[in-house]
Amino acid sequence: MNYTIAEKILLDHSNLNTLSPDQFIESEIDLIMVHEQLGGRIHEEYNKLGLDYVWDPDKIFFILDHWVPPPTISAAKMHQDCRSFANKYNFTHNMGQNKGICHQVLPEMGFARPGMLIVGSDSHTTTYGAFNCFSTGIGATDVSVVFATGKLWFKVPYSYKINLEGNFSEGVMAKDFILKFIGDISTKGAIYKSLEFHGDGAESLSIDGRMTIANMAVETGAKSGIFLPDNKLEAWLSKRTSKSYKFIKPDDNADYQKEFHYNLEELAPIVAKPNNPGNIANIEEVEGIEVNQAFIGSCTNGRLEDLRIAAKILKGKEISSDIRLIIIPASREIYLDALKEGLIEIFLEIGAVIGNSTCGPCIGGHLGVLGPNEVCISSTNRNFKGRMGHPNSKIYLASPATVAASAINGKITDPRRFL
Repeated sequence: MNYTIAEKILLDHSNLNTLSPDQFIESEIDLIMVHEQLGGRIHEEYNKLGLDYVWDPDKIFFILDHWVPPPTISAAKMHQDCRSFANKYNFTHNMGQNKGICHQVLPEMGFARPGMLIVGSDSHTTTYGAFNCFSTGIGATDVSVVFATGKLWFKVPYSYKINLEGNFSEGVMAKDFILKFIGDISTKGAIYKSLEFHGDGAESLSIDGRMTIANMAVETGAKSGIFLPDNKLEAWLSKRTSKSYKFIKPDDNADYQKEFHYNLEELAPIVAKPNNPGNIANIEEVEGIEVNQAFIGSCTNGRLEDLRIAAKILKGKEISSDIRLIIIPASREIYLDALKEGLIEIFLEIGAVIGNSTCGPCIGGHLGVLGPNEVCISSTNRNFKGRMGHPNSKIYLASPATVAASAINGKITDPRRFL
């Protein structure tokens, strides 16, 4: 048999000698990530099952990130329930609430390594595919099963091969590619598939860019989004972990259900219009639409690469007096690096609001909530109706470069005008 990366990882974690797509298998989990969902639903499901142990507290990564600090009594109670559960079962990797967003912090701390099988209580757990892992989100009941057994059933996914070539032109980012891909394939175009990214274009991407693409793989319905390993990944890992790992590459004659080809040099800035990440438009089609709020942050685009290009565009400019510009580094580490580089100073000087490292406006829970008919241009991953506030508000998704340029004019703007 000739296997894809997803098939190889799943086979390595089962007791089988062979497998094939659509086959149901039981696999052993290397790591499970949980956040506020632990106090929201997971602890209740666990109690319903009458369980009073976890299979391995050293393989659980727990962090609070969605509502930090808690903005409501109910959120504070949720955090209490989370901490109580984590302390009761002696979670080894209890990260608390001051390190940042789960999908940034977990790889930063060296927990996402090639060949691993990782699951998490969040759909954007697909992010770790940037590190040559098979990673995917699961629900509260499945989390309970993993807590109790360390195993989970999977249907082996078919894989799509996405061939990338070339390099982005200035002002175009990984976010523009993944929005373009989602628009081309639709948000239902890869349901339960594994997206596998190949080619010199994929190799040219930074780790930050790969994380953005793997993060939004789930917006196509995909089960995972996985990058091939290379020297860039090895350099990243050398600074993050001393633990062993094994690069996983597909077999030469691996069987892919579909193949796609993109030349990154040909891409222009892309924007996703309300209320669907696949409702895309070229920047020219939406340029000039007035916005009330601009947000740079989240597990999709709150990384140092994103803050750097935003600062490059915003430095010395003035943002529109009618717009709220919110910038949130995805982790404490990124925040500190941005401070050292002078990026935070640039943002403050132009009147941006800098938030602590949390999901913030992405989920509309307590920061940057939109009022009736307000419009936000955001570097986040979803623009569903009512996600950031009032159901009549509108969210446009774009790269950090496009968001920064739009903040200057108070309307959607092509970032290439400022570069």
